[in-house]
Amino acid sequence: MPRLNLLEETRFEKLPVTIYDNAADASIAVARRIAKLIKSKQRNNEKTVLGLATGVTPIKVYAELVRMHKEDSLSFKDVITFNLDEYYPMRPTSAQSYVTFMKDNLFNHIDIDLNNVHIPDGTLAKDEVADFCLEYERKITALGGLDMQILGIGRTGHIGFNEPGSAPNSGTRLVTLDDLTRSDASRDFGGKENVPTKAITMGIGTIFKAREIILMAWSKKKASILKKAVEGEISADVPATYLQLSDHVEFIVDKDAASELTRLDTPWLVKDCIWDEQIIKKAVTWLALTLNKPILKLTEEDYNNHGMAQLATEKGPVYNININIFNKLQHTITGWPGGKPNADDSQRPERAEPAKKRTVIFSPHPDDDVISMGGTFIRLADQGHEVHVAYQTSGNTAVWDDDALRYVEFSIDFNKYQKIDTTQLEDLYMRMRSFLKEKQPNQTDSEEILTVKGQIRKGEAIAGARYAGLPDERIHFMNLPFYDRFKSQKSVSYEDDIKQTMDLLNMIKPHQIFAAGDFADPHGTHKVCFDIIINALKRLRETEEWIKDCWLWLYRGAWHEFPIHEIEMAVPLSPEEVTRKRLAIFKHQSQKDMPVFPGEDSREFWVRAEDRTKETAFCYNQLGLAEYEAIEAFVRWDY
Repeated sequence: MPRLNLLEETRFEKLPVTIYDNAADASIAVARRIAKLIKSKQRNNEKTVLGLATGVTPIKVYAELVRMHKEDSLSFKDVITFNLDEYYPMRPTSAQSYVTFMKDNLFNHIDIDLNNVHIPDGTLAKDEVADFCLEYERKITALGGLDMQILGIGRTGHIGFNEPGSAPNSGTRLVTLDDLTRSDASRDFGGKENVPTKAITMGIGTIFKAREIILMAWSKKKASILKKAVEGEISADVPATYLQLSDHVEFIVDKDAASELTRLDTPWLVKDCIWDEQIIKKAVTWLALTLNKPILKLTEEDYNNHGMAQLATEKGPVYNININIFNKLQHTITGWPGGKPNADDSQRPERAEPAKKRTVIFSPHPDDDVISMGGTFIRLADQGHEVHVAYQTSGNTAVWDDDALRYVEFSIDFNKYQKIDTTQLEDLYMRMRSFLKEKQPNQTDSEEILTVKGQIRKGEAIAGARYAGLPDERIHFMNLPFYDRFKSQKSVSYEDDIKQTMDLLNMIKPHQIFAAGDFADPHGTHKVCFDIIINALKRLRETEEWIKDCWLWLYRGAWHEFPIHEIEMAVPLSPEEVTRKRLAIFKHQSQKDMPVFPGEDSREFWVRAEDRTKETAFCYNQLGLAEYEAIEAFVRWDY
């Protein structure tokens, strides 16, 4: 279970932070800590009092505790638990309730006495809540307090549901949820409008009294708030900063969540570095952007005043460093994303040969291709490459209900115009209307409705790919099975998804693959789709010769862009190409104006895409390179 091997002589963190390579290893470590505590207490005939959290963060911890119970005889008979929080109002049988969550992920699978389980009651009348909260506190105190409290951290910096503004001595109480917190929960509730505005939460003061506190954080989505929590000043604006006052707290995080900590993000500010090529590129571009100076104008004084004196001494003179990094950035820029025929490719990101490549663009959702790399897509087609697009999922959850009805209404009217019997269509239409009238928040649509929504998105994808220049036979709809299984199953196998991906790749035998590398996608689909591709490629490598000449490029979408120092291929777009890309995105009419799942960014996808690519172009120009209208960025992935 490797931890990151880091020099830690100096750090900006104000409390202990332990970093693991991934969330799985970190979760096992936390579960072992909990198990060790339980066994220690049992040896002394004492009960263990645990404070438990919900949400995505602790799921793997609970899974490991369940495994230890079933395989290692870990008993929970002497364990008493208090959960941090619960939405209010909330029925305990609701799919979104934390009672359901705890039963599904832990309590139903271990030997705990349910009389020892305490979760805030979301069914209370409002005038009963205050007394309930006082009794919740009394029970914890009567048991001698919490032996261990495990926490996650929300993107507002909340712990439990202690939102910004919470007092450090607060107890269990009814609170109003922050708008961002409700937005983050919107997918679970089928829309933010269905997320409760309030919750009952254990207070910061209660949490603080625990004899041991472990806060966990996984993924880059938590990186920004984690940095504020452990490096920032103590503030009610970020409630997790109050934990800096505790002598009994440890943050256990994965390397993605830790990626913005100073010792990892800009390590030259806190310690001596091993100056390899990648960290030099990162440091020099950081310095130029920090000072708002072109790279070629950076001076030795700039290096010395910003923690980079060691670099200047070891690798200088600094002007040579500047020229080297400037050239590396310049060599990432190409108007030939499929390689430039009959050209020296020693300084180009892609190979010159073969001059006409077979290319597969994998698109997790039916619009990621044009949103994320529409300009490059069009350029590859224009330059004569054999481009294929593979839509990995149907995207059928992201269509408004009234759009589905409208398309069936059109079908009925069109069939009537052709004098075709519409009895079956009208029956279907009435069933759909009846279902939607009674539909509960976050309820999975009927198979008929999902089919209609999938067909809507399929038609839009075909229109977008055709506009980009593809013939119909190169447009592939994979409809990977995991996507629909996600709607009804918590544990999903990807074996058939991997085999289907292998079959498609073996049929095309591409020289180039473009895949979504935006793992901050709030829906999680991008990461699953990427993992399926990687598994398929690794298996094919064992048997297929063509794969030895196949390169994998990652693009990012509407959510984030690669940092400049990571970009390995930058495809500039002219104003006309930006317009063509926009029109390709417009073919996805169901995602215009306001998509079903927009995330926390209220801008339309085409606006986000244009802003993102223009920001990348501006950044290149700021570093002293040519000024372009927009740039689409890619990173090569070794598999």
